[in-house]
Amino acid sequence: MMTQTVDSPAGGTDRFETMRHAMVASQLRTNAVSDARVVEAMARVPRERYVPETVRAIAYRDTLLPLTNGRKQNLPMATGRLLTEAQVRPDDHVLLIGATGGYTAAVLAQLAGSVVAVEEDAALVALAKAALDGEAKVELAEGPLTQGWAAGAPYDLLMIDGAVEQVPEALLEQLKPGARVVTGIVDRGVTRLAKGRRSAGGFGLADFVDCECAVLPGFARPASFRF
Repeated sequence: MMTQTVDSPAGGTDRFETMRHAMVASQLRTNAVSDARVVEAMARVPRERYVPETVRAIAYRDTLLPLTNGRKQNLPMATGRLLTEAQVRPDDHVLLIGATGGYTAAVLAQLAGSVVAVEEDAALVALAKAALDGEAKVELAEGPLTQGWAAGAPYDLLMIDGAVEQVPEALLEQLKPGARVVTGIVDRGVTRLAKGRRSAGGFGLADFVDCECAVLPGFARPASFRF
């Protein structure tokens, strides 16, 4: 993958590289991000390139990054854990929900065969389009997160890079039988990371760690009817 680094007035590209290696050492390796391919990809992709200029200086902090319209960039650890549990294969066709500025799509491009990255926020789509310019493995799709991208189906892997209350049927229908799913979930106000598979008999998720995670809009469960 062709990548570019972004100059910073306080330290330049060397400063970002130092922060990126610190992220790998203190946030990924110490938190069960154990897939060597994932670690290598996250050590290579310049995260600062895929966030708004106003937050580039804190791009590698162990925190949710504010983006636009209330949206947030997931923690590096949360994204790394999801990628590790996904067991991404070199020939996978991946559906990524919540592309934000394109960072996770860029990391997936290092691991998978092809990626369709869906984002609904116009400002984030513009950021991702500029940041991902030249990345042939990624198709950036603008549309509702809950609807996925049926034109690119079927997919081997669904990754939701954020927390949702439910995985819509519209997304599951775009997956191959046996496809893997990794996502953040919101359970009674607590965010967790979870994984599962789509089978001929249905779909289920099992959470594997409590983790702060960016909550994505539009995925709330319908309120139960009460008299």
